[in-house]
Amino acid sequence: QVQLVESGGGLVQAGGSLGLSCRTSGTLFSVNTMGWYRQAPGKQRELVAGITTGGATNYADSVKGRFTISRDNAKNTVYLQMNSLKPEDTAVYYCNADGVGPLGWTEVWGQGTLVTVSS
Repeated sequence: QVQLVESGGGLVQAGGSLGLSCRTSGTLFSVNTMGWYRQAPGKQRELVAGITTGGATNYADSVKGRFTISRDNAKNTVYLQMNSLKPEDTAVYYCNADGVGPLGWTEVWGQGTLVTVSS
């Protein structure tokens, strides 16, 4: 069974920085797109940033210029560097990946990690 193992997150003051990382655990023959989503209390889950195997990225308008997504294809790991954090960035951040596993195409979610930005 494939899982995504997240690390990072925590409490930071507004204007500060945090880094998240997420690696696959289990068998994935190939990993396609990896990304980060977030869900704030009372709100729907939204895409924060995504990155393809080739390194193409896309970001939510609200984080452009402040967040950077990157990945290490050899380690099937994706990172999210978050700078100039704002209280509105407070949310549970989820890692997401899709690829081909033993049973074919699959999409996997991490368990979520809480990021809290204090004002």
